[in-house]
Amino acid sequence: METTLRGVGVSHGVAIGEVRHMGTAVLEPPAKQIPTDEAPREQGRARQAVEAVAADLIARGNLAGGEAQHVLEAQAMMAQDPELMADVERRITVGSTAERAVYDAFAAYRALLANAGEYLAGRVADLDDVRNRIVARLLGVPMPGVPDSDEPYVLIARDLAPADTALLDPTLVLGFVTEEGGPTSHSAILARALGVPAVVALPGAGELAEGTVVAVDGSTGDIFVDPSEEKRAELTKAAEERKAALAASSGPGATSDGHKVPLLANVGGPADVPAAVEAGAEGVGLFRTEFLFLDDSAKAPSEAKQVEAYRKVLEAFPEGRVVVRVLDAGADKPLDFLTPADEPNPALGVRGLRTLLDHPQVLRTQLTALAKAAEGLPVYLEVMAPMVADRTDARAFADACREAGLRAKFGAMVEIPSAALRARSILQEVEFLSLGTNDLAQYTFAADRQVGAVSRLQDPWQPALLDLIAMSTEAAKAEGKSCGVCGEAASDPLLACVLTGLGVTSLSMGAASIPYVRATLAKHTLAQCERAAAAARATDTAEEARLAAQAVLSGE
Repeated sequence: METTLRGVGVSHGVAIGEVRHMGTAVLEPPAKQIPTDEAPREQGRARQAVEAVAADLIARGNLAGGEAQHVLEAQAMMAQDPELMADVERRITVGSTAERAVYDAFAAYRALLANAGEYLAGRVADLDDVRNRIVARLLGVPMPGVPDSDEPYVLIARDLAPADTALLDPTLVLGFVTEEGGPTSHSAILARALGVPAVVALPGAGELAEGTVVAVDGSTGDIFVDPSEEKRAELTKAAEERKAALAASSGPGATSDGHKVPLLANVGGPADVPAAVEAGAEGVGLFRTEFLFLDDSAKAPSEAKQVEAYRKVLEAFPEGRVVVRVLDAGADKPLDFLTPADEPNPALGVRGLRTLLDHPQVLRTQLTALAKAAEGLPVYLEVMAPMVADRTDARAFADACREAGLRAKFGAMVEIPSAALRARSILQEVEFLSLGTNDLAQYTFAADRQVGAVSRLQDPWQPALLDLIAMSTEAAKAEGKSCGVCGEAASDPLLACVLTGLGVTSLSMGAASIPYVRATLAKHTLAQCERAAAAARATDTAEEARLAAQAVLSGE
C-alpha cells in the first residue's frame, strides 16, 4: 500500500528505485576470553585485517583523487598507527579476541582524541569509520559504506561523509535519502554536485526495508513508499516536463521581462570548472581556495603553486566575473599551522578573516598570487573576505588588498548577523557584498548545519533569514553597490525568484543547479518575484514562506 513520508528536498528531480542501505556501524563484539595459545593466531588476524583495510582505503583514494584522496590516506594512516596496533596486540595477549581488542583499543584512542578539544572532532569520526571497517572484516559482516550493487538503487543512510562517497557512481545511485543533515549539509551539497535527487532530515528513513521500491521527489521532499503505477507515471511525467524546460532554457539569467540576474557557479578548484562552463555559468560567484591549503595542513602553499591554480580558473571565464574567497580556515577546516588546537568552540572563535589577520603573511601571499594570476587576462576579478563581522574587519581586509597591489574589486561576505545589520557601514570600506546563506542561517539560529535535529532552523526559507538578506540588499542598493548570494539558497529555483525579488544582484550555486534556476527565473517577471518575496517575509515559518511564494508565482 502506498504511503508518503516527508523530509527536506535538497536536490531536484525524481528517482524511482529499490532501497539499498549504507553499511551501518558495527555492533560491539562480545567480550569473550581466548586461551593463551590462541593469541598468536588472533594477533595475525588483527594485523591482516588492519593491512587489508588500509590497502582498500588507499586504493579508493587513488581512484577518487582530490580532497577525498587525502581523507582516505589519513584514515589508512590511522589504521596502521603503530601505537594502536601495539595496544591491540597487548589486549589479545591478555585474552581478548582480535575483534574485541581492536574495538577496545580504538575506543581508548577515541577517548583521548575526544578529550583533546573540538579541533579533533573530525578525526574522531574518521577513527570510528576505520574501527568499523576493521571489525567488520574480522567478523565477516558487510563492510560499512556504500553498498555493492550491479543495479541502480536509492541510497538510504544516516548521513553521508566524504570518505563514504569518494567513489560514488551517479549512474548507479538514483537518489539519496538521509535521516540527518539539512539543506546546507554535506549530503545536500554532494547530491546537487552529482545532479541526483535527494531528501534529507527524514526521521525513520533507516526503517525502510532493503529492496522496498520508493519514489523520491527531491523538489518537494516527498518519499512515496511502494508507489502505485499512477503515481510513478505522474512523477515521471513531471520530471520529463522539467527536463524539457531545462533543455529549452539557455543564455544569461534573467526574468521574463528582461531583468538580468547573472547566474554564477560555486567551484572548489580547477576540477569543477568544466561542469560550470557546460552548465552555462556566467562566471564564478564563489571560488573556494581551501583545496590548496588542505593539501598540506602543516604549511601554506607557495605563491607559485597558488598562481598556477588560480590562473586555471580565471582563464576559463574570459570576460566573465570570478569572485574568489580568500582562505576560510578554522572551525570545520582546521590547519595545523594556522588554527589553534585548544579552542573550546572553533565555530565561534578564530576563523576566516580573523585567522588571516592573525597571520598577515599568509593573506598577503594569497592576495599577491591572485594579482599575478590575473595579469594579462580579460577577466573581472573580485576578491572577498569570509566571516566579516563589522566595518573594522572590512577596513582591515581592504587595506591588505591595497597593500598587496591587487587590482580587483574587494568585498565582504555576509555570514554573521552583525554584518547584515550593519551592511551599509561595511560598504563604506568594500565594493560589494556576498551572502553566504549557509553560515548566516547557522549563526542566526544557533543551529549547526550538520545536525539533522535542528534542520528546520537551517532552512533558507526561514523568514528571519529573508529579513537579514533584505537588509543587506537594501544597504547595497542605497550605496549603489552589488549584493549577491553564494550560499546553497541560490540553488533552489523557487527561492532564487524570491532572492531576486529581495534585490539580490547575482546568484551563485553548484553547476548542476544552474539550468533549473535559469528556467524558473525565465518564467516570472521581476514584479512577480518582488510580490513573492513580500509574501514570504510576511509569514512566520519556513514552510509558510515557501507556500506563500509558490502561490504568488503560480498565480493562485
